[in-house]
Amino acid sequence: MADVDTRPAIHAPNIRPIISENLRTASTRPRIAFDPEKHLVYREDPPVLTLRDIGVSENVGISPVAISDPFPLFSEEAITHMRNEIFTNEVWDNCLYSTDFAGCQLRGHCPKYAPFMYDAWKNPKTLAIVSKIAGVDLVPVIDIEIGNINISVQDPLKNYQKQEKQSDDDVPVTKWHVDSYPFVCVVMMSDASQMVGGETAIQTGSGDLIKVRGPQMGSGVVLQGRHITHQALAAVGGTERITMVTAFRPRDPLIPDSSVLTTIRPITNLSDLYFQWTEYRVEVLQERLRLMLEFLREQHHAHKPTDATKIKEFLQQQADWLSITNKEIVHN
Repeated sequence: MADVDTRPAIHAPNIRPIISENLRTASTRPRIAFDPEKHLVYREDPPVLTLRDIGVSENVGISPVAISDPFPLFSEEAITHMRNEIFTNEVWDNCLYSTDFAGCQLRGHCPKYAPFMYDAWKNPKTLAIVSKIAGVDLVPVIDIEIGNINISVQDPLKNYQKQEKQSDDDVPVTKWHVDSYPFVCVVMMSDASQMVGGETAIQTGSGDLIKVRGPQMGSGVVLQGRHITHQALAAVGGTERITMVTAFRPRDPLIPDSSVLTTIRPITNLSDLYFQWTEYRVEVLQERLRLMLEFLREQHHAHKPTDATKIKEFLQQQADWLSITNKEIVHN
C-alpha cells in the first residue's frame, strides 16, 4: 500500500484543548532534568510479532520484528513532566497542526519547548530499550520527529452514547497507511485504565487483520511502520486520548534506510524539515564515504587488487541515496 500523502496542514493556534491542565506560559514551568533511574520503568522484554509471523518477507525490513506488545517505559512522574511541557501557550501557539488525517497534532516542540521530553528520547538508556525491542540499534530520525503528539478529546455524553451503540465493527482513528520512517515508538500519555479499544490494527501479508492491544499510560509499542500497513482504532471510555510518537532510523549508516517525507511534509514547517532532513542524510553519506575510503586504503596497503565492481556498486548506492534525498525536497 502506498504512503498516504495528506492535504496541507492547517496551522491553527486558536484551537485550545479540553483537558485537565490549563495552558500556562513556559516561563512558569520548572525545569526538570530527565533521570533514567527514576523516570524509566522498563523491566522486561515484551512479546513481539515478527515479519514472518504476519506473513511479510523479512527482506523488506531492517529487523525481523514487526510490532511489540505494550510495555512499561516511562513513569507517571515522567509523563506528568512531559504533559506540563506540551500544555503551554508557546507550544499551542507555534506547534499545533490540523489535517484530515489527524485533527490535532503538536509537532516541532522538541527541544525548544520540551527539553525534558527531548532528553528522555535521546537518553542512551531509552534508546537501548527501544533498540533491544526492535531488534536493531536505532536513533531518532531528526529532532522534529521526537515526541510528536496526537490528541483527541471526546465529550463524555457522546462517548457514553457511542459506547452504548458501538457495533462489533472497529472504528478507525487514522486511515490505513505506512509510516515515512523505519520504526516508531508510540507511548500513551493519558489514563487508559477506563478505555476500551484503542488497538493498533495491522495487515498481514495475506490481507488479514491482527489487532495489538493499546498501551496504558507511560507504556509504549514499537512498530516497524515503514513496511507494515497499519491504522489506529478508536477507544471509548475516558475524555482524552493523547499519544506521543517518536520515529527512528538505524544508527549504523550501512544499514538500508528507506525513510521518505511523504506523510511528513504536509504537517511540518518545511524550512526546519528540509534543514534537518538534509543534515541527517549528508551526515550518513559522509560516514559511508569515510568507511569506504578506510576500507579501500586498507586493501591497497595490503597489496590487494582494487575491486572496481564493488566500488561502482557502492557509488551507485550513494547516488541513489542522494537522488532520494533530493526527490523528497519538494518546492512549494
